[in-house]
Amino acid sequence: MDNLKGKAGELKEKASELAGKHSDQIEHAVDKAGGAIDKATKGKYTEKIEHGTIKAKGAVDDFAHKPKGTGAPGDPTGPAPDGGRGPNA
Repeated sequence: MDNLKGKAGELKEKASELAGKHSDQIEHAVDKAGGAIDKATKGKYTEKIEHGTIKAKGAVDDFAHKPKGTGAPGDPTGPAPDGGRGPNA
């Protein structure tokens, strides 16, 4: 069992490393998916989709152990204005 835990830790670290190396590609895919969803819903859920893409990018950064964004206006990696609690918090 300890050997299995060790392997799982190694795999997680390798996945984290790969996410860090390819974070730009992952973020591009998240943006593309968000755009496709927004188009399919005819803009009805634009704000929720944008919020979801920001959270997804933050999750990738967390997983890749990348530092958070500056939080400056227009910085998609910065903290959400609601502190990440979502609209129903």
